[in-house]
Amino acid sequence: MLDLIIEKSILILSVFSVTLLIATYLTYTERKVAAFLQDRIGPDRAGPFGIFQPLADAGKMFFKEDFIPAASAKWLFIMGPGIAMFTACMTGAVIPWGTSLNIMGREVSLQIADVNIGILYIMGMVSIGVYGIMIGGWASNNKYSLMGAIRASSQMISYELAMGLSIISIVMMTGSLSLKDIAAGQSGQLFGIPLTTGLDWNVFVQPVGFIIFLVCAFAETNRAPFDLPECESELIGGYHTEYSSMKLGFFLFAEYINMFISSAVISTLYFGGYNFPGIHLLPHNLQAIAGIAALFGKIFFFIFVFMWVRWTLPRFRYDQLMHLGWKILIPLSILNMLVTAGWMTFRNLL
Repeated sequence: MLDLIIEKSILILSVFSVTLLIATYLTYTERKVAAFLQDRIGPDRAGPFGIFQPLADAGKMFFKEDFIPAASAKWLFIMGPGIAMFTACMTGAVIPWGTSLNIMGREVSLQIADVNIGILYIMGMVSIGVYGIMIGGWASNNKYSLMGAIRASSQMISYELAMGLSIISIVMMTGSLSLKDIAAGQSGQLFGIPLTTGLDWNVFVQPVGFIIFLVCAFAETNRAPFDLPECESELIGGYHTEYSSMKLGFFLFAEYINMFISSAVISTLYFGGYNFPGIHLLPHNLQAIAGIAALFGKIFFFIFVFMWVRWTLPRFRYDQLMHLGWKILIPLSILNMLVTAGWMTFRNLL
């Protein structure tokens, strides 16, 4: 029992540390990607190639004056960014980062918690994250903050429906809500035939579901072109207009952590997770290490897609955003679910 506690504690600390480190340096990466797309240099003063810029930004956040508006609901104002940060960090607990390592005859799982309702857990945490934004915007006692919070909550609730319906098709095909089972189901077989080409990844049998999920992920993380809650041209800074210091830093960090976790979930659901062509040919421990590298390679690719879209497409109007969610994505995801159910029924009859 003690061995299990130590093993899980080390894994939790590792995932938490890597998540914060990646979220920190995503700010630097985003500025460099933006500079590349706009034919600029980007940060280049703080250290070689500007690699210490995130540390300088973090120092600035830590040492700025912590301002709390006099007319705000003080404890709720403090609680808002805490909830957003907490839920963002908690979502990584059910993601399988690899297979397992054999250490001195003991199988060490590279997943913090293998719950059989992993998908529901992630959706639940995402839903709780809405409260952090809503509480923070309302407690600020600022009309711009409140408007941004209302936009964010209605946007996230709307797009969660289409996202959940797109996941149902994956659950129907896999027969499980566990992310571990979903990843294992893409481990090199297609209709029972052993493969090493990656053709068993769910993206090939659920391309429509993948597109719906990807679009909803942009909306859930409040990223462009769905960044209406933080629309500078209308709402100044949206729900974090009144925030400063590390409270503002928590909101910004939560957004980048959500982007990282969204990329990990997309990779796990549709691109085989830690699986890659030829993984079965490697020794056991090398499979786990190479699987971690493969998963992070996929994650970084989708993070680049998030950034690429932000600096390429203009933001939607709010009515266009709601029209896309309710009148296009939800009917399309329902149709995709019905087609998947029909295809599975026909296959079983054969």
